[in-house]
Amino acid sequence: MKKLVIGIDYGTDSCRALLVNASSGEELASCTAFYPRWKKGLYCNAAENRYRQHPQDYIDSLEEAVRGVLKDLPEKETGNIAALGIDTTGSTPCLTDREGRPLALLPEYAEDSDAMFILWKDHTAIREADEINRLAKRWETDFTSRSGGIYSSEWFWAKALHVLRRNEKLRKAAYSVVEHCDWMPALLTGNLKPEAVKRSRCAAGHKGMWAEEWGGYPSQEFLSELDPLLNGFAARLSAQTFTSDTGAGKLTKEWAERLGLPEGMDVAVGIIDAHAGAVGAGIKANTMVKIVGTSTCDIIVSPKEAIGSKTIPGISGQVDGSVIPGLIGLEAGQSAFGDVYAWLQHLLSWPLTLLPDDEKERIAREILPKLTEEAEKLPATSNDLIACDWLNGRRTPFADQTLKGGIAGLTLATTPSQLFKALVEATAFGSRAIMEHLQREGIRIDEVTAVGGISLKSPYVMQTLSDVMGVPIKVALAQQAGALGAAMCAAAAAGLHASLPLAQERMGQGYQACYTPRGEYCASYDARYRRYAAFGKYLEGK
Repeated sequence: MKKLVIGIDYGTDSCRALLVNASSGEELASCTAFYPRWKKGLYCNAAENRYRQHPQDYIDSLEEAVRGVLKDLPEKETGNIAALGIDTTGSTPCLTDREGRPLALLPEYAEDSDAMFILWKDHTAIREADEINRLAKRWETDFTSRSGGIYSSEWFWAKALHVLRRNEKLRKAAYSVVEHCDWMPALLTGNLKPEAVKRSRCAAGHKGMWAEEWGGYPSQEFLSELDPLLNGFAARLSAQTFTSDTGAGKLTKEWAERLGLPEGMDVAVGIIDAHAGAVGAGIKANTMVKIVGTSTCDIIVSPKEAIGSKTIPGISGQVDGSVIPGLIGLEAGQSAFGDVYAWLQHLLSWPLTLLPDDEKERIAREILPKLTEEAEKLPATSNDLIACDWLNGRRTPFADQTLKGGIAGLTLATTPSQLFKALVEATAFGSRAIMEHLQREGIRIDEVTAVGGISLKSPYVMQTLSDVMGVPIKVALAQQAGALGAAMCAAAAAGLHASLPLAQERMGQGYQACYTPRGEYCASYDARYRRYAAFGKYLEGK
């Protein structure tokens, strides 16, 4: 009997469902549902770097996406669906009550943005991250040592503490904290009690300062010293975490009816979207997978013996089993990539506010393709504009969300296409800085694979990336690598394949393109990369 699995991918703007044949990896159907409240711009303030998402958006979009992916499936084949896997953005945590309900689902907090999930790119917790870093450096155990030695304002504990401090009325109901990728499987399986939630090794290790060597999450003594508002929180998070090829539980009757799926089917432990994308792209030892979208995540897996007891500074974590069980998962990335191009498009679109909405949207959609067409004609010289990609702070190497981007060399003759070209190159230089940092730390990278919207839609960006990094870059064929990776995790969790690597082998889709460095550009980019590095030091005040 043909067995089917569903991969659910919660991105920044939408929920995607993918129905996959577990034997071959054939994609049978897909459906995308946008978050209705987020689409209206509710609960966010870009000027304050505040980005919040309502848990009801996640529920509504899940029902729409799963129902949509099943609409053309014959009813008799629904029973062949054996498992469901979920990936989400991260770190995207939320305060919960004693029953594990996100506080925004309680009537009294339904419109309170601090009671909602705090999206990965929310940077309101810079102060709290700084305090965590200072305390960790003088503590007996440096709980940031497995997170590159620097805790980020984008992550679990900083965000939770920030809203607890900021919002006094939430404190009486706030009992625990849950990551989005942990809450969804818990919701579908009915295992919502904070102490009973099967927490993802991926999210806990990379975002929550969890490590087996110190017995789980940071000690209660550490958290209480950080702020007494965190008293008791350590006991409400299980010290045990789970890899995403294991089961979180069985789909409840209620959710089976709401989604149109078989009751009792397996639901896998959650995983962060970038790591799921790496799984879907076929990551293996000594491979870097670049998830290239609004931001980037760079995922590498390395054999344990190659790293030993060494901790890699300045990255976003090294966690045993966070991507592939038995291998060390390493994460790095850029806080803005496609968002840099979107900023320029938004800037250039300002005059369109004078036009009717339909005309405005049509012209706005043409801006980046036209800029790309013009930028491709421009030569690469050592005297071109130089830009820095830190428009949303820096994630790696060495996270610092207070940093700002910059552009140098502007004249009255500068054109929009030259500006766009400089920004594309800046994002590529940021990628090169990450790769070189990892290599200096002894991490072996044999090949680079790219997934995500930009890798599929912009040959210009991908060719520039290859030229700047000086390595061939393969683009995975999977259009929805995150959802496919979640489906692979589901297949392994349900026992349809004996291991996650075997699920990757059987369900993988290969590659659609390969970009190789163009020798005539390399020398120019080497020189300009040195200018980029010097410009970055200037912006840092060094």
